[in-house]
Amino acid sequence: MKQNPPSDAKSEFPPEAETVVEPARVPLYPPPETLNDRHLLRSLLWSAGGDWGTQIFTWMGFLVVMRLLTPADFGIAAMANILMPYFGQLTGLGLPRSVIVIRDLTDDQLSQMNTLSVLSATTLFLLGTLIARPFAAFFKTPALAPVFIVACSGLIMSALVAVPNAVLAKQMRFRLLSVLGITCTMTSAIATLALAWLGFGYWALLLGNMISGVIRLVVVFRYRPFRFAWPHLRAIREPLRFGWQISVAVLAMNSYQRLDNFVAGRMLGPAALGFYGNAWEMANVPIEKVASLVTTVIPSYLSVVQDKPAELRRYLRGLTEMIALATFPATIGLSLVAHEFVPIVFGPKWDGMIRPLQVLSGYAAFRSIMALLPKVLTAVGKVRYVMWNELAALVLLPVSFYWGSRWGTAGIAWAWVVAYPFIVLPLYYKTFQTIGMKTGEYLRALRPAVTGTILMIPAVEWVRHSLSPTWSLPLRLFLEVAAGAFVYVAILWLFHRERLVAIIGRVRNLLTEKNTLAIKPGA
Repeated sequence: MKQNPPSDAKSEFPPEAETVVEPARVPLYPPPETLNDRHLLRSLLWSAGGDWGTQIFTWMGFLVVMRLLTPADFGIAAMANILMPYFGQLTGLGLPRSVIVIRDLTDDQLSQMNTLSVLSATTLFLLGTLIARPFAAFFKTPALAPVFIVACSGLIMSALVAVPNAVLAKQMRFRLLSVLGITCTMTSAIATLALAWLGFGYWALLLGNMISGVIRLVVVFRYRPFRFAWPHLRAIREPLRFGWQISVAVLAMNSYQRLDNFVAGRMLGPAALGFYGNAWEMANVPIEKVASLVTTVIPSYLSVVQDKPAELRRYLRGLTEMIALATFPATIGLSLVAHEFVPIVFGPKWDGMIRPLQVLSGYAAFRSIMALLPKVLTAVGKVRYVMWNELAALVLLPVSFYWGSRWGTAGIAWAWVVAYPFIVLPLYYKTFQTIGMKTGEYLRALRPAVTGTILMIPAVEWVRHSLSPTWSLPLRLFLEVAAGAFVYVAILWLFHRERLVAIIGRVRNLLTEKNTLAIKPGA
């Protein structure tokens, strides 16, 4: 029998069933009795270890690259990537998420989905080749045309691994995916640094990522060989329907997340886009690796408990608390020390990114905790609501970016802060209504991180204004960071000690125990 995610037109968590002619199925989820908190923690540790373990190396390389290249180089690379999220999502057609959420898919269905993904990628590559020159002319940057064509060629590699990679995630083979991620990240960083050193300019930013894409293609083929079958729309109707709604939602999200770059490049020029684009990347560094966990690990577990509201509430509450504890002090802290951080780390030529970095870092704190909401709604089949919410954002945010550009890059950054709450509040309402969560229950999970961060702010500001202006920037930065970290930890220990001890004890027990089930078959 084929079990599909619930739709908005039915009751909260209804299973659907229909007879499937093709009996050959790929075993996807591990046995339910093995999926406990310890299993989730180990998956998170593998994924986090892979992402965070390479962070120091990659950022050291990136800082060198920023010194070797110019803001205009980064601006051209950013322009070439403006359409890539759209093309990338149209390539996948939302099928990877369908693989994860829809519980049973046949091997033949997966083969058809593989073929459809590659066909769409080839079509988009040809389209990209045709529009490359007009696209470059629009930005008044002739050098952009060949860069855009080469970037589009990477779509085919991504399409080849889209469905197989989703199968590995659904099988929860996060150890393999983590090692593969480490390899690709390190290779990309080394290749980008070498090419920048050799004088390739903006090409270094593009080719470094493509080299890592080749490695991913080879490894995924080794562990999950590709099979192809001519797609029959009737056979894959359900994955396509679900994937189409996801694609629309993601395309809308990618649109408004990229349209700030579009507005900056069009209205303010390549250099301003370089400042703004790197301010965005830096502001999101504290939450980037958390977001990768939400993308690669959490959807698989949420899909397993899609018909268990109590478990969904527990996951949302616990993960929100952990994410806030890690990201709130880092993002707000970065905003507080931006004046010292940017000239020390990037050099004086990047001072133009200070103001947007301050604003975007504050916004990133809020963004870090709401990333779970669409994942929960998608897991329970409410993807249509997510789609319409993202389409509403696509209407509101671009207008805000254009209006904010009157005040430069900082004005575009402020557009996020002012407009985004109108988009995310409906998501909170729908999520809480769907899984039966109370607002107070959610806010209690945020209390430790919020109180610690709020009291950290005056401590950092007091240190900044107390230090002599003649002191060196590195020393000032060190003292400000040290003061903020000390106050944050002290507040957590003084006012939320019991909660911290409980969290630490729970994690310690999960690392040692073997059979503490959180997901019971038939629960």
